[in-house]
Amino acid sequence: MAFESLTDKLQNVFKGLRSKGRLTEEDVKTALKEVKMALLEADVSFKVVKQFVKSVEERAVGTDVLNGLNPGQMVVKIVNEEMVALMGSETTEIAMQPGKSITVIMMCGLQGAGKTTTTAKIAGKLKLKGKKSLLVACDVYRPAAIKQLQINGEKQQVDVFSMGENHKPVDIAKAAMEHAEKNGHNVVILDTAGRLHVDEEMMAELAEIKENVTVHQTLLVVDAMTGQDAVNVAKDFDEKVGIDGVILSKMDGDSRGGAALSVKAVTGKPILYIGMGEKLSDLEQFYPDRMANRILGMGDVLTLIEKAQQNLDIDEEKERDMAARMKKGKFDFEDYLESMKQMRNMGGLSSILGMMGMGKQMGDIESAVDEKQLARMEAIVLSMTPQERRDPKLLNPSRKGRIAAGAGVDIAVVNRFIKQFEQSQKMMKQLPGMMGGKKGRGLFGGMGGMKLPF
Repeated sequence: MAFESLTDKLQNVFKGLRSKGRLTEEDVKTALKEVKMALLEADVSFKVVKQFVKSVEERAVGTDVLNGLNPGQMVVKIVNEEMVALMGSETTEIAMQPGKSITVIMMCGLQGAGKTTTTAKIAGKLKLKGKKSLLVACDVYRPAAIKQLQINGEKQQVDVFSMGENHKPVDIAKAAMEHAEKNGHNVVILDTAGRLHVDEEMMAELAEIKENVTVHQTLLVVDAMTGQDAVNVAKDFDEKVGIDGVILSKMDGDSRGGAALSVKAVTGKPILYIGMGEKLSDLEQFYPDRMANRILGMGDVLTLIEKAQQNLDIDEEKERDMAARMKKGKFDFEDYLESMKQMRNMGGLSSILGMMGMGKQMGDIESAVDEKQLARMEAIVLSMTPQERRDPKLLNPSRKGRIAAGAGVDIAVVNRFIKQFEQSQKMMKQLPGMMGGKKGRGLFGGMGGMKLPF
């Protein structure tokens, strides 16, 4: 996951600061040297790191901080605020044209950055805001690019305009504008071709489109996993074509995160969205303050709640019924399967706990949460009959043997899982406050109905 290594290193630095009752100027400078190394290892631009550390140091070595009641915590607060400022301070939206005017968005980027998929993801986001988008296939070079856009457009239930591979991209773009005006589209998104590196031919093609079609927003998709190279690509595109914003794809991968911390400072252009997975719904609005919290290991509960509300199709009556049964300790294995399904929609338990800022409380989050173990538990439940799931009392030794064979585990694992489940029932019965008070606004109701696994 992006920033994992950086987060661990920064948290170790801050732990050392918090452990001291008083801080000297030398303590702060020593800690900031470690912060500097951690940022450089995360592939943040050297110039950006230098300015960032300087800004933090100027604020942190003041008398008010060093002589304060909790100087270590104050330094962490300053680092957080400077990190937010580094990434842009404010959340930036895609600028839309007023009234019924058509907003034209041109997507650009290098080949392999995930531009075509991101184009469809953007259309899905805008659809949720009531916009009628037209995706335009201007990539006439890459095999299957047009087909990929059509498939993704169909999944998002968004119209796609294509003229095949035998027309110039600029002509396709002009024809698409006429089509959009005739068919009531208020957003046109041009999916242009990418190449393996920045070259004059690609830039000339983008410039020609902008000369013949009024493009209101030029958005660059860069691969976050390429680190500082992504920032250099953004700088090149901005200098040669002009961009209005950046979308970081593959932020869920094993990236060091340097791009997110460097793009705004180097290019002056805001990050609009971050891609967090392969699914067309895996695109998050970029909030500098929330990202800073994630990097510093403080969690991101607001994004977690938004994900729950957007991704989980919750029947309110069903939710109330489940909450009531949980209060009484009456939930069953069908409820367990539902909770597992909802967790997957949220990115898995590791992702959820990370957003809740619980990584350090639980030690190393990856070792604390064994996703494979959770999958084995789910396999046990899926090996039960519907009647057994609804009435665990039916689970006699012979049935448990059949379930163990079906799940590919030892019967002792089945027995242990069932025992843990029964203990969870008792625990939930003793913790009614967790189930939410008025209108299910407790732990589960407040997260769009998401139930944690037992």
